[in-house]
Amino acid sequence: MPVITVEAMPMTTDAKRELVATLTHDASRIMQVPETSIYVFIRENPFDDIGVAGKLLSDIKKENASKK
Repeated sequence: MPVITVEAMPMTTDAKRELVATLTHDASRIMQVPETSIYVFIRENPFDDIGVAGKLLSDIKKENASKK
């Protein structure tokens, strides 16, 4: 039973569906196991809980929005 865990920022349900389908298909092909044996867990992290280049992602989004 392969398990794939993805840590990501919040995503739409459609984006999650596409991600799960793609990861499952590709992992099945590469590992030569049936797709039904693959589990995908998505852990969404709020923008306040993600840091990039020493800044919170929520602050980076605000900075970018104010530049537009």
